[in-house]
Amino acid sequence: MCKDKEKVKVLFLCTGNACRSQIAQGWAKHLKSDVMQSFSAGVAPGMVNTHAIEVMAEAGVDISNHHSKHVDELKDIDFDYVVTVCDNAREQCPVFAGDATRIHRSFFDPSFMPGTLDEIMAAFRKLRDDMKAFIESMPESLEIPSKD
Repeated sequence: MCKDKEKVKVLFLCTGNACRSQIAQGWAKHLKSDVMQSFSAGVAPGMVNTHAIEVMAEAGVDISNHHSKHVDELKDIDFDYVVTVCDNAREQCPVFAGDATRIHRSFFDPSFMPGTLDEIMAAFRKLRDDMKAFIESMPESLEIPSKD
């Protein structure tokens, strides 16, 4: 992207803004802040998941200062893309003013996964790594239609 152009504004949206969208925003800020301005929100926000904070810290990305927010808090931002990262958010995604392109990329939510702590943390690490690969492909991959 040329320096004289504005950064692409991307909203990552999931249900609780606790895990998937927070990880996406963390990676986007860490990897793509030169070309993207990233935001995250939820349709029913809760609290940022401590396991998400922990696995991102393992990768050198600090999201400990992130907080969950409702999508309505960002309604006045003219997004270029709204990326839903869970099926529930896709179904409940509000209409945004402007020309935001809606993209859906569903990611598994390890937040409610049963198992041992080691199994749960492995699932969070897999999400972190899958999300990193997705963010690394941006913003170019946002023009590719979803298979969902």
